Amino acid sequence: MARANTKGVRTGAAVVASAAAVAVTVWGAAALFGPDGTAASQQNVARPGASDHSGGDDGRPGQQPQGIPDGIAHASESGGNAVNITIDDGPDPRWTPQVLDVLRRHDVKATFCMVGSQAKAHPDLVKKVVAAGHRLCDHTMNHDTAMDKKPVAYQEQQILEAKKLIEEAAGGGAKVEYYRAPGGAFTPDSRRIAAAHGMRPLGWNVDTKDFGKPGTAAIVNAVKREIGNGPTVLFHDGGGNRAQTVDALDQVLTWLKEQGRPTGFPVRTAPDTADAPASPAAQATPGAS
Repeated sequence: MARANTKGVRTGAAVVASAAAVAVTVWGAAALFGPDGTAASQQNVARPGASDHSGGDDGRPGQQPQGIPDGIAHASESGGNAVNITIDDGPDPRWTPQVLDVLRRHDVKATFCMVGSQAKAHPDLVKKVVAAGHRLCDHTMNHDTAMDKKPVAYQEQQILEAKKLIEEAAGGGAKVEYYRAPGGAFTPDSRRIAAAHGMRPLGWNVDTKDFGKPGTAAIVNAVKREIGNGPTVLFHDGGGNRAQTVDALDQVLTWLKEQGRPTGFPVRTAPDTADAPASPAAQATPGAS
């Protein structure tokens, strides 16, 4: 369950040691698995306490001083039947350029949810993403899918250090506009921290399952099957071989155009209106995001 802490960040030695230890391991093999050892890409059940609609410790929607709600966003700024393309776990020197090329050929803008350590390692790719007109999203420092079980101080460190590194890599005053918890491991505290620093918590409605490399056709069919859940679609450009994702993204964007569905960015300041409570995928769900 989400743990509340409204008294700010504690800097005890135990928390620092915990953060250091996890930083060494979570983005390696451990990051590909959930806390129970199950392959993360196979988990697709809404987490307890990760409500789309709770905004604070009392479970009510919150509104932060900067005007960024801490409720998890799914809706598109473009409204109507627009679709939000989101790309997680990069930047990756092999796959991010290929994803960018597909997006360019289709004249589509996307939201890139970057891992802080990856952004630090590949600042040139972060700059290319921004230069192409895409938006930035904080996907934490080390992609710890169990961070909702960790102290609030650790959650804050993971979120804010990643934000700093992504913005430094981007340069030119570019800002990170969203926060997506790894595997949907949101807590009321992590959402509050993100919103207080100008980042809208970002969920997804369509999990393509591309992280598990099920085949190009399976990824495309997942989008066609689940797009009725809502407009935000989850793909990956990091965490492994993404050849299937690149091919599937190309086919999905062609299909969306044929369906007369434009693309856009997720809402930042507006209330979320893309609810689909009957579908687990419409909520922040554990997975390899």
